[in-house]
Amino acid sequence: MPQPTPGSLFPAHLAEVASRTAAALERSGFDALVLHAGEPLELFRDDQHYPFKAHPPFKWWAPLLDAPGSMVLCRPGRRPQLIFHVATDFWYLPNRLPEEGWTREFEIIEVHSRAEARAALPPELGRTAWIGDPLPELLGWGLASINPPDLLRRLDFARGRKTAYEIACLAEANRIGARGHRAAEACFRAGGSEYEIHQAFAAACGQREQELPYNCIVALNEGGSVLHYQILRRERPTQHHSLLLDAGASHAGYGSDITRTSAFEDAEFTALIGAMDRLQLGLCDLAKPGTDWRDIHLAAVQRIASLLCESGVIRCSTEEAIDSGVARLFFPHGIGHMLGLQVHDVGGLFADAEGATLPKPPFDPALRLTRRLEPGFVVTMEPGFYFIDALLEPQRHGTHAARINWARIAQLRKFGGIRIEDNLAITADGHDNLTRRAFADG
Repeated sequence: MPQPTPGSLFPAHLAEVASRTAAALERSGFDALVLHAGEPLELFRDDQHYPFKAHPPFKWWAPLLDAPGSMVLCRPGRRPQLIFHVATDFWYLPNRLPEEGWTREFEIIEVHSRAEARAALPPELGRTAWIGDPLPELLGWGLASINPPDLLRRLDFARGRKTAYEIACLAEANRIGARGHRAAEACFRAGGSEYEIHQAFAAACGQREQELPYNCIVALNEGGSVLHYQILRRERPTQHHSLLLDAGASHAGYGSDITRTSAFEDAEFTALIGAMDRLQLGLCDLAKPGTDWRDIHLAAVQRIASLLCESGVIRCSTEEAIDSGVARLFFPHGIGHMLGLQVHDVGGLFADAEGATLPKPPFDPALRLTRRLEPGFVVTMEPGFYFIDALLEPQRHGTHAARINWARIAQLRKFGGIRIEDNLAITADGHDNLTRRAFADG
């Protein structure tokens, strides 16, 4: 059955966003809200700017990704206004309003300066909140509040449950990202460098680096042991052992977050990757409404500990590996996080919209999500294990020395580590694996 396109789902999305925003405004004591797209950030003592990224609360309303200075005026019960900023400039090409159908949902006012933007807003803003850059001019605009924490918190909580439009955008981002991963894998098999693999990924996605949702992690060999590996080495290694590629693509401001690990002609490490892939799919099966994410993380620790014991990396029982903490030396991060307009999307620790939070497990301070899963949540599932010198070397003469098979570590260190990551949309009775579906669609 054909899937609905994101564009056809946008009007219902906007109506739902308007409803959630109206509820948040009422609870926070405001009548209206101005959402600012953001301003270009200048480099220190330079006349250039960092690549522009529109603020997520603005993108939640309008998929307008490259319109600095623009604003959305939200007034419950009224049609939203898009105050579209077009700079008068001969150095750069001025912004042009997209022709997509979503623009029909807004009253659009074109402005050419901040003064014109203020004139386009209602004269009286005494009960209007502002979310965005705290511009100096705002002090004279008569706004009720700038970035009020209680309103921001309520909106962040509301963003946790994705609309059908948002899930469709994330599904498209996964399809684009899967295309990039296939091209990157081919470049790896051809002996490419990290830089060449990155370029193959971006080219297949058809996206500039600044359009990607995050800086790609392209780690060859032992680089896979660095969780947020940030180097793109130009030189090709003398020998290719493995590739850990953590890279996503974007669509309408929503980003995928996909990780795959590949071995280069090594049957033993390929078998370990296969075992991790099966483990990951088993964890995905646990993702359903009502499940406490902390329980899924604990299951991940248990299953990864078992795999480490079975593969000879740890020399003790699975129970001892967990209770002693040695297993977490190989799996030091959380099992996943919320995904949406931000890669590590907001609201992962909230118990409610009023500010209460759900605690992280005492032995897992890196966990970014502690909530019970609900239909509409989109989460990542990313188990892995790594041979991280900064964590392992102190244990050569430490409390875990006898529990670690150092000869096995020496054999596997050249591969860096393994991570498999999919994006899951929680449904009424389980989940939709957006990533596996994207790879299966070709």
